[in-house]
Amino acid sequence: MDDIDRKIAVAVQQDGAAGLADLAKVSGLSVSATAERVKRLEERGVIRGWHAALDPVAVGCPLLAFLRVAMRPGKEESAFRRTMRRHEAVLECHALTGEWTFLLKLRMADMAALETFIAEEVRGIPAVERVAVEVALATVKETALVPVAPAPPEEE
Repeated sequence: MDDIDRKIAVAVQQDGAAGLADLAKVSGLSVSATAERVKRLEERGVIRGWHAALDPVAVGCPLLAFLRVAMRPGKEESAFRRTMRRHEAVLECHALTGEWTFLLKLRMADMAALETFIAEEVRGIPAVERVAVEVALATVKETALVPVAPAPPEEE
């Protein structure tokens, strides 16, 4: 990625609805050259998709919770991974180092939905040994924007 690609990547993250003319202004290229750059960024997987950012409260999922999950040593994790991938309330699922095996970020309608999810979808998997739950009281910052690193210094 060169500096122009980086400028386009930052711009489309900040406003996915920006038109090619807007992106051309940011990139300093023509509209057609900018369109080609965007297409190449998509083909290379730098731009993985186009999404709208929804307000969780407005769509009925105000509860934000984090689950730490420890798996039983030597047990197969594939059922857990499959379940987490398919469940819409699971916004993120990360495999961890250390004491816990996975960290999940969830959006739920309420505590009852969270309780049901933990009982049925998480603890219902035999490989799960323990679960710790934290419910967010407030959100100070939440973003899906990925920092775009500057170009590495040129080697001489």
